[in-house]
Amino acid sequence: MGRETVTRRGALALALGAALLAAGCSPVYRNHGYVPLEEDLAKIEVGKSTRDDVAAAVGRPSSAGLLEGSGWYYVGSRWKHYGAFPPEELDRQVVAITFTQAGVVENVERFGSERGEVVVLSRRVTETSIKGIGFVQQLMGSFGRVSAGQVLDR
Repeated sequence: MGRETVTRRGALALALGAALLAAGCSPVYRNHGYVPLEEDLAKIEVGKSTRDDVAAAVGRPSSAGLLEGSGWYYVGSRWKHYGAFPPEELDRQVVAITFTQAGVVENVERFGSERGEVVVLSRRVTETSIKGIGFVQQLMGSFGRVSAGQVLDR
């Protein structure tokens, strides 16, 4: 082998190593849970839509209220994984849809988190007393106690 061949192979190995190193340090983003889009929520009419209408428009949730008929909760979060660092939660949202005793939509609300506090991002309600806000705060707060293994599905 000539000196020129060895130099080319070395340069190729160096370029390949640099590309692998750069790929290993790129952040990986993962979404967990499900939160309906605003255009899907717009199909739900407060005071008219029923549980079946909600299920058809946005699907059934993974979380429901503790009391029968109190509401459906959709929870989603976005995580950033970067190399050997622990995962970082970038965003989390909860959509709460509550129903009357007759099963008609009473409230549709979207909650987010800002500086560790639960904030209302959007709200369509038929009455002012919001039921289940404590439950939403528990849902929002529980995401901070998720281990890296749970996030990575291990």
